[in-house]
Amino acid sequence: MVTVFIPNAFRKFSGGREQVQVPGGTSLRRVFEALETECPGIRDQLMFEGRIVHPGLAIFVDDEQITQGLIEQIPEDATVRILPAMGGGR
Repeated sequence: MVTVFIPNAFRKFSGGREQVQVPGGTSLRRVFEALETECPGIRDQLMFEGRIVHPGLAIFVDDEQITQGLIEQIPEDATVRILPAMGGGR
């Protein structure tokens, strides 16, 4: 199982859970689709028009930032961290 860490801003979709486990061994798109089953409504926050990772997010798999978007392969026992972009500053 893949452990997905849910950022605070999206925990309303996960029932307040900080982490959710979903099947892995496939693409990030499939992980997001499985996450939607566990956390209805979250997919629209993670994917832009269902085609790309939302531009306001950074996704890390086992502490490495992804580079292939939704086709990124996610190992069965991976840890996925979803980080909203930080704004502000000068």
